[in-house]
Amino acid sequence: MTRINYTQVASARARDEITLEKEIMMAGANNALQKPVEVSSELENVIGKGPMTRAQVTSKVWEYIKKHDLQVAEDKRMIEADEKLGAVIGKERISMFKMTAAVSKHLT
Repeated sequence: MTRINYTQVASARARDEITLEKEIMMAGANNALQKPVEVSSELENVIGKGPMTRAQVTSKVWEYIKKHDLQVAEDKRMIEADEKLGAVIGKERISMFKMTAAVSKHLT
């Protein structure tokens, strides 16, 4: 019968967990969504002062859209901009997919 050295097993597990955490941190460090960006004055009127990450920008734009009820009722994928958001994405009705591209033009 083989004896199991539980100290070695626990040490190996801890080493694996540390390696996994380190890999996750390193992946996030190079992630473009996590790099701070500056926002244009038009976008600043909608989401507030930058710099912030692209992920934060997207989240805040969606908060604004929902707060001001700018999604089209019959098709929630479509956005109808008000004056502030229209300065960023245009006055026309726009799909949420194209909206992201329009917003990214206001990031540096």
